[in-house]
Amino acid sequence: MKTLSLYDILLLLLLLLLLLLLLPLLVASASVDKEAFIGVNIGTDLSDMPSPTQVVALLKAQQIRHVRLFDADRAMLLALANTGIRVTVSVPNDQLLGIGQSNATAANWVSRNILSHVPATKITAIAIGSEVLTTLPNAAPILVSAMQFIHSALVATNLASQIKVSTPHSSSIILDSFPPSQAFFNRSWDPVVIPMLKFLQSTESYLMLNVYPYYVYKQSNDAIPLDYALFRPLPPNKEAVDSNTLLHYTNVFDAIVDAAYFAMSYLNFTNIPITVTESGWPSKGDSDATLDNANTYNSNLIKHVLNNTGTPKHPGIAVSTYIYELYNEDLRQGSTSEKNWGLFYPSGAPVYILHLTGSGTVLANDTTNQTYCVARENADKKMVQAALDWACGPGKVDCNPLLQGNPCYEPDSVFAHASYAFDAYYHKMGMADGTCNFNGVATVTTSDPSHGSCIFPGSGGKNGTVTNGTTLAPSSNSTSSGCHLQYTRENQAFLSSLIVGLILHSAAFW
Repeated sequence: MKTLSLYDILLLLLLLLLLLLLLPLLVASASVDKEAFIGVNIGTDLSDMPSPTQVVALLKAQQIRHVRLFDADRAMLLALANTGIRVTVSVPNDQLLGIGQSNATAANWVSRNILSHVPATKITAIAIGSEVLTTLPNAAPILVSAMQFIHSALVATNLASQIKVSTPHSSSIILDSFPPSQAFFNRSWDPVVIPMLKFLQSTESYLMLNVYPYYVYKQSNDAIPLDYALFRPLPPNKEAVDSNTLLHYTNVFDAIVDAAYFAMSYLNFTNIPITVTESGWPSKGDSDATLDNANTYNSNLIKHVLNNTGTPKHPGIAVSTYIYELYNEDLRQGSTSEKNWGLFYPSGAPVYILHLTGSGTVLANDTTNQTYCVARENADKKMVQAALDWACGPGKVDCNPLLQGNPCYEPDSVFAHASYAFDAYYHKMGMADGTCNFNGVATVTTSDPSHGSCIFPGSGGKNGTVTNGTTLAPSSNSTSSGCHLQYTRENQAFLSSLIVGLILHSAAFW
């Protein structure tokens, strides 16, 4: 046996050192897709839809790295080329029947919409239809066939390993959804759901689920606290508890996702992950569709997802989520709230500035200096007065502007004066977490409360939200319409079961 020379030993040690240095990088690159991400849906029902180039400029400015299209628009896919942005494209519902009935049609769709764009455009998933079971039930029998045909075309072109195939579902296909441990899929859909789950399992794909706590809250008739829908912190005695598993639920979002996990396990599918393809909150339209509620929900959702919190059933397991949606869509049919789910106006100006300090860079440009602390409109007046006295006393806020004859004296009301004092304290403390609470009578807002000559701390002196990102000129170019689906009777069945379950299983709500 040959004795190793000193040179050989040193070489082996060097190779070992290189291996140790590279191993973390190899592990990180192998697990990058296991980290949760936040994406954005791009609907196009706008009278002044920006051009694809302008859309991509906004995505880059906001460091949005994942998007979902409701079609496979060629101009949009070309604009996304060489950006590194990961794209989920869709087979629209009106194309589903043809693809589900013909392997050749599916292969042609893949050739035209996928092969002509990869690898320059990073297409990572294909969504087959949208909420087909609840909105296009006549197409349900061919849904799985369409998924299989599209997947077969990807296999034939060696793309199946990098592009997953699935289909987005309304959460209303889940019945008896609280507590989550007793949830199950509507059994009338078993002939579709079971083969679909087998397909997802065999292709290592994921269940696409649309999750809307806004609708759950709206239909609860106050049985569900607003804070529970908005991810606001709840004391332990206010959390909903699954009586079968003793798991505690602090928000509606997690309860719905876990209901889907349990529904799959009821059918003996325990290893299919979930990606939430739509979730959000409207900023205008009714008493609960407000800028502050939309901001609170989406800000907390983003932090919840990016922290890899997971759910009570699967803590630490990523639940990547696409926010509905990038732009307000003024051409959408339905109520005012249906038109106002967007994060941005067509110009690129934000509808509101998200509260994302310390939560990474996605959608977090220029947020730290554009938030204000004001008194809650529905807060107890005596508690607001006590908080105002504290801010101007022990809180050491300069309340001279509130004295008679000074700029912020008018309007002479407890709430108006408290809002100024609260905001002064909030900015004095560097807008740190917990500095806009005042025993629950204060809230953070992105709307500048300055008025007349009364300029609030942190304000540039102008009313309204300061924009972030890139201001983009509007364009008349428009692609096909987005497919966010309005609330349906099937949703009511799901919500009713969730609401009744919450009432029966969580005495904390009473």
